[in-house]
Amino acid sequence: MSLSVPVGSADPVDPAHPVTLDRREGPYGEVVLRRRGEHHEIIANGCFLMDTSDGRSERLLIDAAHEALRAAGRERPSLLIGGLGVGFSLAHASVNPQWRHIAVVEREQAIIDWHLSGPLGRFSASALADPRSVILRTDLLTHLRETEVRYDALCLDIDNGPDWTVTEDNETLYSPAGLALCQRGLTPGGVLAVWSAQPSPAFEETLRNAGFTGVRTEEIQVARGVPDVVHLAVRSA
Repeated sequence: MSLSVPVGSADPVDPAHPVTLDRREGPYGEVVLRRRGEHHEIIANGCFLMDTSDGRSERLLIDAAHEALRAAGRERPSLLIGGLGVGFSLAHASVNPQWRHIAVVEREQAIIDWHLSGPLGRFSASALADPRSVILRTDLLTHLRETEVRYDALCLDIDNGPDWTVTEDNETLYSPAGLALCQRGLTPGGVLAVWSAQPSPAFEETLRNAGFTGVRTEEIQVARGVPDVVHLAVRSA
């Protein structure tokens, strides 16, 4: 794959003028990779998804799940990450030797390409070279429905949150039916962690109604606006 800056595009070091590096039409809509100054950002169906400017949210997502498992006495757990994104979650998980196995589900071939042979590789190359890591090109719910593998932690960083999905079909993931599949994919006592751009009391209630226990929300402070959050829940043992 070749990524090139279009002729006549703005100065790539000017953060006020983002440069489009690649644009793809896929089965779930359009995905775009842009460079803004020194950083890269992913746009899905015209909606800003994430960028490489700050990975605190992604690190908390992984660490919160691991800490919950550690507190429960779970050693050498396995991890499934929903969404490859810019690779921060995968990269952070890979530096922790306690994770026994790290799988990432990503349904957009473009995003995988940007990591394997594009500019996002600098964030994920060492993690992808880790023998514990694997990328699964499929839809998350399809994987959870079809696999017989059970994970100790399931960390979701697919949308801007349960109340702000990138595509309408993603809403199923946060519904009772989708959460039932998340439970199916977890070991007893396994942890579900869901990143969100804003708190969602309604989603917390949905988690409880779906049979999850220990439902709580951790905040990540941001420069402006409401904090990002990670919703945490535990599958009953």
